[in-house]
Amino acid sequence: MSTTFVIRQDVLSACNTLLQPERFKDYGPNGLQVEGRAEIGHMVSGVTASLAFIEAAIAAKADAIFVHHGLFWRGQDGSVTGWMKQRLKLLLAHDINVLAYHLPLDAHPALGNNAQLGLRLGLAGAPAFGEQNLGWLAECGSDQVFKNSDALAHKAGNALGRTPVLLAGDGRVIRRVAWCTGGAQGYFEAAIAAGADAFITGEISEPQAHIARETGVAFLACGHHATERYGAPAVAAQVAQQLGLTHQFIDIDNPA
Repeated sequence: MSTTFVIRQDVLSACNTLLQPERFKDYGPNGLQVEGRAEIGHMVSGVTASLAFIEAAIAAKADAIFVHHGLFWRGQDGSVTGWMKQRLKLLLAHDINVLAYHLPLDAHPALGNNAQLGLRLGLAGAPAFGEQNLGWLAECGSDQVFKNSDALAHKAGNALGRTPVLLAGDGRVIRRVAWCTGGAQGYFEAAIAAGADAFITGEISEPQAHIARETGVAFLACGHHATERYGAPAVAAQVAQQLGLTHQFIDIDNPA
């Protein structure tokens, strides 16, 4: 089967139409971060544009990579040295496009990180709280209620392939579950205010342990990378199918 090639702008337009980055105030640029070859036939998706991922994309003969965590973030000094030089050197030498979407990829109602995490946990939720309404909340049906936070942690661990860090709360039955993927530990108080019995995210910081103990609401830190593995391949696969491109997901393991 011959490869279909599509001009870069058509791929970018398809991604922008799907994810609507203009709706978000973000921590870095969404969309095309590095310009590569003008035509794209094979797209590779992943979580982060790390050196290991870029090397894997080159081995896979990618024309473009689609990631959640791109190269450029607010607060960087702009120097192209060290690790940044190594990443850009490979991308430019191999003429690979970098498409990166941060908050828009978290927020997509069906293909985004939050929607995809809910799907894997069997939770039918919707945006309900937090900055730019990124946090999701689900009311568990009678057949979905978790006996306690240990049961929810067991479910999450099986779904994500790693054991969560659990602050168990007060042992209550878990009827309302809130979540936001990645580094959303700062949304915990907003999740509590929204009525959650448990909150799931990727990371935990020192204050959340105390808040969980004092409020009785469970907190599960399931891994930043582990909770954000699903949005990028879901979006990239849809765009690839729409445009007739080939696509593959490459997962570079990360314990964080």
